Amino acid sequence: QVQLVESGGGLVQPGGSLRLSCVASGSIFSINAMGWYHQAPGKERELVAAFTSGGSIAYADSVKGRFTISRDNAKNTVYLQMNSLKPEDTAVYYCYATGTVYEGVPFGSWGQGTQVTVSS
Repeated sequence: QVQLVESGGGLVQPGGSLRLSCVASGSIFSINAMGWYHQAPGKERELVAAFTSGGSIAYADSVKGRFTISRDNAKNTVYLQMNSLKPEDTAVYYCYATGTVYEGVPFGSWGQGTQVTVSS
């Protein structure tokens, strides 16, 4: 079992900043990919930013230049620094990770989500 716990969401004014964190715990042997999706009311879940299994970083076009993803491999933690926030960034932000556990079994896990609301 691999658990992901997000933190850092909240209410912020347009133009403000937030930093999300996601910690993965459990019998993790390796993490292949880890990142963030978001889902606004009535819309599908969409990729925001991620470290891909191929070793690259992917960003949604809508957040390029404003959001930065980073990670601490020793802590199995990924961060999302969100600057110049816009009302359209309002959504529930979900962390995800894929990899293998110590028994060699692949895993794919999602966090419970953290609400980000951008409003004046």
